[in-house]
Amino acid sequence: MDLQKIARKTLSDEVFEQLSAEIVEGRVEAGDALPAERDLVAQLGVHRGAVREALRRLAQAGLVSIQQGGATRVLDFRRSAGLDLLSRLLLRADGDIDLQAARGLVEMRAALAPDIARLCARRGGPEVAARLKGIVVEMGKRQDDLARLQTLSIAFWEELVRGSDNIAYELAFNTLKETYERIREALTQVMADELRDRRSYHSIAESVARGDDLAAKHVAQALIEKGTHRVLVLIAVLEPKSGPRRGGES
Repeated sequence: MDLQKIARKTLSDEVFEQLSAEIVEGRVEAGDALPAERDLVAQLGVHRGAVREALRRLAQAGLVSIQQGGATRVLDFRRSAGLDLLSRLLLRADGDIDLQAARGLVEMRAALAPDIARLCARRGGPEVAARLKGIVVEMGKRQDDLARLQTLSIAFWEELVRGSDNIAYELAFNTLKETYERIREALTQVMADELRDRRSYHSIAESVARGDDLAAKHVAQALIEKGTHRVLVLIAVLEPKSGPRRGGES
């Protein structure tokens, strides 16, 4: 194949990032009209094609509604956007973690994980169980290396979700994994108790091998709760007691 180097960011990427940041940070509210194309071209100093491509991507992301011959209006992304937006919400423009988005990520993980383990035990079979056991063996060799345990834990859950044979869970996991990667270093120490609980990982793998879906579910729930509790306690300490929510909601 005769492939060409690709620019790291195109003009439409830059326009998309600026406009999406204005929307998700609440600087423009749901129902507001964005400036007309010609005004955006003038303000941003780009050609009209870059603006149109960025607006198309904003519409695909559920951030705006484009009316033919009319205004482009901001949508309430909490009611129109998909899970892919979570990664963008997690880190603010200044590089700080958005605690509300982080809490949502952790709570969603806690809700999905037990059922993923249950379905994997029901549908995964001996090959999946063997791969899970291999990961657990490697965990036993890395008990003093939290960063490596974190990587192995992600691999363990990836095997579980693939073994669950549930496409919705697989796609949700992909988004959660991508989002988690953005803050994994900040969570390494906080999740130490969960990452070092090799016995629970082993028990889940054995439950999958036996096809014991209820045992897999209950052990997974208890395991995930260790990390969830620690992270939510930290967020509660860091989070302001009150204040506006993203998108201008109170």
